[in-house]
Amino acid sequence: MKILHIDKNHPLMLSQLSAQGFENYEDYTSSKETIEAKIADYDGIIIRSRFPIDKTFLDKATRLKFIGRVGAGLENIDCNYAESKGITLIAAPEGNRNAVGEHALGMLLALLNKFKKANNEIKNGKWLREENRGWELDGKTVGIIGYGNMGKSFAKKLRGFDCNVICYDILPDKGDENAKQVTLVDFFRQADIVSLHTPQTPQTEKMINAAFINSFAKSFWFLNTARGKSVVTDDLVHALQNGKVLGAALDVLEYEKASFEDFFSDGQMPESFKYLLEADNVILTPHIAGWTLESKEKLAQIIVDKIIDQFAWRIGLFEN
Repeated sequence: MKILHIDKNHPLMLSQLSAQGFENYEDYTSSKETIEAKIADYDGIIIRSRFPIDKTFLDKATRLKFIGRVGAGLENIDCNYAESKGITLIAAPEGNRNAVGEHALGMLLALLNKFKKANNEIKNGKWLREENRGWELDGKTVGIIGYGNMGKSFAKKLRGFDCNVICYDILPDKGDENAKQVTLVDFFRQADIVSLHTPQTPQTEKMINAAFINSFAKSFWFLNTARGKSVVTDDLVHALQNGKVLGAALDVLEYEKASFEDFFSDGQMPESFKYLLEADNVILTPHIAGWTLESKEKLAQIIVDKIIDQFAWRIGLFEN
């Protein structure tokens, strides 16, 4: 079976697949159109987020048996159409869930303890203690929206704190020993901290808007390590300005491009984004919550294991 790799990943992927009899081909620079022109020659493709795999691409991939996405989400792939053509979709949400949980916890503690503000002030020669008095996590209610791999990982990291952890998910019976599942009404009523861990779907796009934010009984801190397009940035900024949101830690942004390259290359920056950059109570990171040295290896290993488990037995059939 011939596999086309269009994003660089951990080297174990190439070596282990080759050892199992798969033929690896690499193309990390060609345009989508060039890849489309030759995709009919391949049985599998490995991608991170270089470009979307749409119907046009899939129609030209007449031999394709699987798509391996080295990451958690599949929103850049037309999943329904791929599956209708008998193409297996392989992702690895298990691979970076620990990294996301740790990142979310780090961002939360930095937010509560005003690390950004204090660090910037010291750099400018200011030594302000009372002005940087923070809040303790103990005694707070942390609300997790979306209780899958990432949400569960974050909840597990919170076990060392004396805080109350609740979760809301559209699926029933998702709660566990680390988080109590509650109704959305109770979630709105109880949460002091809100952490988003949902996939990007039509239902979650623009979900965190003014109406959603104003449904909370208390002002709250907000974390997003999920997808940027789930948040209406203008509404979040307004809530930060009026105090409904006490602070925000954002690893993802509404403005991100699907391929994760730099945005605002034309120099046109929205006013809301300028506010996020300058606000003392906002922490930003460039979509790296699941981006550790360890997760790079785990993601590759999980994809390799799934490919071998599902397709290695077919190699002899193809050779014959």
